[in-house]
Amino acid sequence: MRGVLLAGGSAMRLRPLTNVTNKHLLPVYKKPMIYYPLETLLAAGIRDILIVTGGEHVGDFFRLLGSGKQWGARFSYELQEGNSGTGAALLLAEDFVRDEEFMVVLGDNVVSENVGKFVQEFQKEKNRFKAKILIAKVKAPEKYGVVTFQGKKITSIMEKPQRPRSNYVNTGLWMFLPEVFGRLKELKKSPRGEYEVTDCLAHYARHGQLTYSVLKSEWTDAGTFESLFRATVLMKKLEERQGKQKILS
Repeated sequence: MRGVLLAGGSAMRLRPLTNVTNKHLLPVYKKPMIYYPLETLLAAGIRDILIVTGGEHVGDFFRLLGSGKQWGARFSYELQEGNSGTGAALLLAEDFVRDEEFMVVLGDNVVSENVGKFVQEFQKEKNRFKAKILIAKVKAPEKYGVVTFQGKKITSIMEKPQRPRSNYVNTGLWMFLPEVFGRLKELKKSPRGEYEVTDCLAHYARHGQLTYSVLKSEWTDAGTFESLFRATVLMKKLEERQGKQKILS
């Protein structure tokens, strides 16, 4: 399985910080934000990773991450021009993915558990489902894409509803078969004027082709000042907890 890390966008909600840099290069506790989704992919055993970002910052990403050799991986880079949305960004991965299934992580995702078991599950489920998403239970679901599910299937995804139908949300960790690129090419622009991967996921949900797993540990994005702070606190607590466990052992 290959990995795709989406790290573009203008990050309007984090200005003025993002007036001078890409948000995924901002610090979360002791590391640049992008380290966390990279570590998520690597911990899952994914070593061939494409990083999609805006052209004005690609040099910064390459200086920080390089070829991936020091990570025991191979990093490729693709430039996204403009702010045409996650769907357009993901479409840039078509040549990289070729005919393999792949995992996508949004670059502001901070996850504290190993998702490798979910990757293995999808390998077994891909004859029944065309995509898999990881979901999490949160206290304020109206800020996210809210999902409903029945059995092993996601039945609906609704972006930032005023009256959420559940407390479970789409985290921005997705797995796809390569046939998704045909679906991405058929997307229409959303009311925000962007091509949204969420619209593709909603299509799969309507046709019973979207499955899921629930993250057991804490999860947050880091796309606002509040969530950026929350991510920093989460990583600090995790380090302290791991330090205590080492001392006790």
